[in-house]
Amino acid sequence: MSIQLPPETTGYSDCSPPPQTRQMLLLLGFTIGLIAALITSVGLMTDLLVSFVPVSVEQQLGALMAPAFEQMAEPAAVQDQLNQLLDRLETHLPQQNRDYQLLYIPDNTVNALALPGDRIVIYQGLLAEVESENELMMVLGHELGHFAHRDHLRQLGRGILTQLVLTSLFGDTSGLQQAAVSGTAALTDARYSQSQEYQADEFGLAMLQKNYGQVAGATDFFARISRPGASLDFLATHPGSTQRIERLNQQIAAKKYNIGKKLPLPGAIRQLKTSSY
Repeated sequence: MSIQLPPETTGYSDCSPPPQTRQMLLLLGFTIGLIAALITSVGLMTDLLVSFVPVSVEQQLGALMAPAFEQMAEPAAVQDQLNQLLDRLETHLPQQNRDYQLLYIPDNTVNALALPGDRIVIYQGLLAEVESENELMMVLGHELGHFAHRDHLRQLGRGILTQLVLTSLFGDTSGLQQAAVSGTAALTDARYSQSQEYQADEFGLAMLQKNYGQVAGATDFFARISRPGASLDFLATHPGSTQRIERLNQQIAAKKYNIGKKLPLPGAIRQLKTSSY
């Protein structure tokens, strides 16, 4: 005796789901593809628009973000000496109506970052890793490179615009508030692309050459943090150091930069390192 199957199940198997299931899968795939396309478009649009953002607008944005870091900063002799070093590098920059300031935060995090509004944040943990003035100047020059290429604005813009896109798609109005306050977190945890980091490294190298007439200490920081047992705070938000050292050495050779002598750290910073041991 033959078995009669219900008409609606005829012709379907595990490999051939019914029309309703196929439609749901297609809709899901379309939605995922749309979100991916929109996020990619956000990145491209941000890169295009960043170059048109006036410095004055960037500084106004920075004025909203800086207080969160200023509350953690310690206005002490260390911060004063860091700003003196930064001022020396500024003399080698094109005149752009900017006034870079450095905020020193007494925290063991090994990191430094560039904020909109001409602020560079440097943590005590990073200062504990540097051994010479030249090495520290390379770090500061690297952060100035992010300003020159406006990498911090790209990172900030992508984070906020992506949040707004997702909010528009899913209708979560609380996302608008999250987007408005996500800038600080986006920059604190910024992961610049490899090409952005390489460009900032090359900018810092050029700053060393302009300031000292040689590039001693250019690779020291990257070599030190890549050693076994070193803190991973910096590596968590930056690409691997080995390739960066290789590229810097290639640049030094290609441009025929001299490698001279390194200068000791300024007094207050040197005392800070001694007291932290």
